[in-house]
Parts: sequence; structure tokens; C-alpha cells
Amino acid sequence: MSTNNKPTTSYWVIAVIALIWNGLGAIMYLLMRFMTPEMLEALPDENRLLIENTPSWVNSAFAISVWLGVLGALLMLFRKKIAYYLFGISFIAILSQIIYVIFMSDAWNLYGSGDKIRTVMVLFIGGYLVWYTKQSMAKGWLK
Repeated sequence: MSTNNKPTTSYWVIAVIALIWNGLGAIMYLLMRFMTPEMLEALPDENRLLIENTPSWVNSAFAISVWLGVLGALLMLFRKKIAYYLFGISFIAILSQIIYVIFMSDAWNLYGSGDKIRTVMVLFIGGYLVWYTKQSMAKGWLK
């Protein structure tokens, strides 16, 4: 592989999109984390019970996945290879959440098609960012 140290324009576009994507995930995390009792009560019973009964390890995995994703994207912009490792840990946290949602709770059955599509997108994008940063390291774009 080439060791040209100058990333392509697509690298920068992907890094910015990664930051926006993970930033949106962080906002979703904060919205869930700081939901008031009144907001919870306004939800349909099924959704409220899912949120109230989600184990702390799943909430922790959510936090790890989004905050390491944000940090990984920022470090991508600074061309640091630690971004690859942060995206890797973030991806493992994503996998643990999805395993819980699909196999260990009723969430998947309650999800609408939009929620299911978003879940698959999170999995795909998380995996893609791991793969892409590994390729970027091999090309010498990340140091």
C-alpha cells in the first residue's frame, strides 16, 4: 500500500460525517439520560417500561459507544491512529447493545421499521469506521 501521508478529500468528508453521526448519538444518549419523570410518563407504557427496565450495563454500553465514537471522530480529524482503537471499543459496545435489544429484551419486537433500520445503520457505520480507520492507518494517514 502507498504511504502517502496526505489524506484524500473523502477522508476528511468521512471524518466530518463520523463526527456529526456520533454527535447525534451523543445527543440521543443525553436525551435518554436526562429524561424527566414527566417525559417518561408521557411515553406509551411499552416504551416507558423498556427504558425503565434497561439494565445499567446496556446504558453504560450506550455511553461508551457514543462518547468513544465522538472522541474517535475528533481524533480522526487530528489524524491520530488511536481513533481506530476508540472506534473498535465503540463497536464492541454497539454490538453488546444490539445483542441485548435483539436477544435479551422485547425491544426488537416493539421497534418500528424506522428503529430497526436505525439499529442496522448504527451497526454498519460503527463497523465501517473501524475498517476505514484501519485502512487509513495502513496508508499512513493516521499517526
